[in-house]
Amino acid sequence: MPSRSDDPVAAALERAATLIEQDIRAVSAANPVVLIDGRSGAGKSSLATRVAQQWPLVGRVQVIALDSLYPGWDGLDAGVAHVLDGVLRPHGRGYLGTWHRWDWEQGVQAESHAVDPALGVIIEGSGVLTPATAALADVRVWVEAADPVRKARALARDGESYRPHWDRWAAQELRHVERDQPRTHATRIVEIP
Repeated sequence: MPSRSDDPVAAALERAATLIEQDIRAVSAANPVVLIDGRSGAGKSSLATRVAQQWPLVGRVQVIALDSLYPGWDGLDAGVAHVLDGVLRPHGRGYLGTWHRWDWEQGVQAESHAVDPALGVIIEGSGVLTPATAALADVRVWVEAADPVRKARALARDGESYRPHWDRWAAQELRHVERDQPRTHATRIVEIP
């Protein structure tokens, strides 16, 4: 088994997390907001995990994965609207934010989660970087990977349950990319092999 240093994906994620850690320090805020966007399978979740593990500020960081709150396979835009209104806007005003977990098996909203405005937050997920969300974030990351690699990673991660939904989810992501141009709002662009 190759070491992590021999794994180009792990090495790229480690480099990116270190650069984002520097970006967070440069913000000079006690409660920075980090958005990590990219298409499915690009490496957003893995990068968010690494950034959280290396969080450079005192106190814990709150991590929100949009996969936990998209309301179903057609819910990319609704999930982003939920995090904008329920988390980002309150956090920016110093108020407690909330989001509701989506129960994918039951197809309904489940328990709610509070977001402390005194703490930093990392929000990762497809669609999260829009003109409206960018205005409320300190560090904005766009993660890129080649389409065939992304699809292979996503299907390996989520299994065959994702395969029948790949095209409809990809169409929502493409609509987001064309409409919101997330790459242009990014403060850092990360390429993952």
